[in-house]
Amino acid sequence: MGRNEDVRFISSNIKIPPFPKYHPFPQLSALPFARHDFSFHLQRAKESIHRLAASFTRAWGRPNLLCSSSLAFTRPEQEQNPRRPQHAKEDEERVLISEVLIRSKDGEVLERTDLEAAAAGALKFSRPNSALTVREVQEDVHRIIDSGVFCSCMPVAVDTRDGIRLIFQVEPNQEFHGLICEGANVLPSKFLEDAFHDGYGKIVNIRHLDKIIKSINGWYIERGLFGMVSDVEILSGGILKLQVSEAEVNNINIRFLDRKTGEPTDGRTKTETILRQLTTKKGQVYSLLQGRRDVETILTMGIMEDVTIIPQPSSDGRKVDLVMNLVERPSGGFSAGGGISSGITNGPLSGLIGSFAYSHRNVFGRNQKLNLSLERGQIDSIFRINYSDPWIEGDDKRTSRTIMIQNSRTPGTLVHGGQQSGHSGLTIRRVTAGIEFSRPVRPQWSGTAGIIFQHAGARDDKGNPLIRDIYNCPLTASGNPYDQMLISKLEGVYTGSNDYGSSMFSFNVEQGLPVHSEWLCFNRVSGRARQCLEVGPLRFLLSLSGGHVVGNFSPHEAFAIGGTNSVRGYEEGAVGSGRSYAVGSAEMSSRLVGPVEVVLFGDYGSDFGSGSTVPGDPAGARGKPGYGHGYGVGIRVDSPLGPLRLEYALNDKFARRFHFGVGLRN
Repeated sequence: MGRNEDVRFISSNIKIPPFPKYHPFPQLSALPFARHDFSFHLQRAKESIHRLAASFTRAWGRPNLLCSSSLAFTRPEQEQNPRRPQHAKEDEERVLISEVLIRSKDGEVLERTDLEAAAAGALKFSRPNSALTVREVQEDVHRIIDSGVFCSCMPVAVDTRDGIRLIFQVEPNQEFHGLICEGANVLPSKFLEDAFHDGYGKIVNIRHLDKIIKSINGWYIERGLFGMVSDVEILSGGILKLQVSEAEVNNINIRFLDRKTGEPTDGRTKTETILRQLTTKKGQVYSLLQGRRDVETILTMGIMEDVTIIPQPSSDGRKVDLVMNLVERPSGGFSAGGGISSGITNGPLSGLIGSFAYSHRNVFGRNQKLNLSLERGQIDSIFRINYSDPWIEGDDKRTSRTIMIQNSRTPGTLVHGGQQSGHSGLTIRRVTAGIEFSRPVRPQWSGTAGIIFQHAGARDDKGNPLIRDIYNCPLTASGNPYDQMLISKLEGVYTGSNDYGSSMFSFNVEQGLPVHSEWLCFNRVSGRARQCLEVGPLRFLLSLSGGHVVGNFSPHEAFAIGGTNSVRGYEEGAVGSGRSYAVGSAEMSSRLVGPVEVVLFGDYGSDFGSGSTVPGDPAGARGKPGYGHGYGVGIRVDSPLGPLRLEYALNDKFARRFHFGVGLRN
């Protein structure tokens, strides 16, 4: 414990008592009163005094003092109301009191007038020249004790010449001179110092102490921690001993349940695969909030249907055992679906693609994932094999690894289409293989590094290799039917949240490595940013993307501008294609009804005059302007697939165009 000039913390011994098994946590009780004998010293007592003594005897047996100098914790069902004797009666006889005094336990005048005032201020019935019953005197005794300043109070009746004098002989609590706190392993010492700071050198007030105890218990509750004050004791010399019990995690047991019956069963997932995902560890004080985050983490693995954590008492009463019940999802299966490709703008089935996939999400019971997918459209086709390990074994930084092989055919019209191009069926064939490593860098930040080999070239609609297009512009950088490159990749991504329109920023750097003399050498840098602002019922979404490439690169890899995810009002790639580009967009949306929103938008894009620096100047040959803007209105509908977007746009050439998209703009 710390030490300052006002409060002395005597020690910080670590001694954990048995953890109570009663829930909710017990609260600090009122002072328990231990009975001690006392007698009324009456000489020549009148008949009325005898009646008063007889009444005290009937109420308390032999007249006992209700007093204590210790604290205790009791269960709520054990608490009793000591204020009203069971055989108190409304018709009790009253005794006339001429004088009421507050004195020390030895009958002397109290040295401190503030203590006398505190006791006198607690009295309700006992007043000079008042007629009192035994019950009313007893209640005033309890009020003095309940003030929290006194540990004992003895009522004494004395017959005097002027009448009966009622004396309350009180014993104040000790002055607070230090604190011993045991068992508080996670409770900050600064919290205790602040809580007891104002009490040093003052009489211990049990009511104030009760508030401090509740604040300490509240500190644990706010943080979801299993901890509480389990005992308080006032030692000699004004030392307050505070015992704190914190429930440490003893064991974490994994139990798999059958999806249909809910009975325990054997699971496919390795126990160590689950345990390493948990932030809750053995020896930690159990936290409900931390346990909730662990449940969410296990669910995001994608292999569990349901997860619950149940704390149970351990054989060691001061600790808890955690039982994690898991219901596994089916590990693998086939799926089919469809989508839209932004690269195809003509034809009866414009842009439609179908997909078929097989996935296994828990290979070897280690949450490793295998995906085989085939996508096929009017022109597009992609066959992809992905094998990923979300957390490489033995790594403490949560690094993931992905191995990828892909064979794709995509439209080449983004760069080499439009303006009466003679190659409406021009496609780009790519064979790609690589490995990537990703890990969380900071909260909401992730980083990816990898190396990728790519073999890419152009084909006509009959599958024949092409080196030049209809405008005699080269389709490869090497002059061969195919360009080959080895690319090192570095990417960083920031995501504010998973909500639509949340803040996002990403940057990507790719470097072509000329390991072989014919392999391309280039450097490409690109970035994207998005920011959402809400003003009343309106939501404003601002986005910006840009990039630049230097070196020898394939013409079809130039930055294409225009289209559904770029400058709306233009066809895909119709604004331009260059070594550099920037596209900015602003949207204002408002909820109409349910999941439907109306959107007003404006886009602007430019290649900064870099179109002519692309090998063969394909944009210049097709008369693309290199810059342009568009604006319009749209409807957006939230769906399980993501936002469905239908937009109508007008560009700066006064051309009108509908755009349909699924998901957020890239």
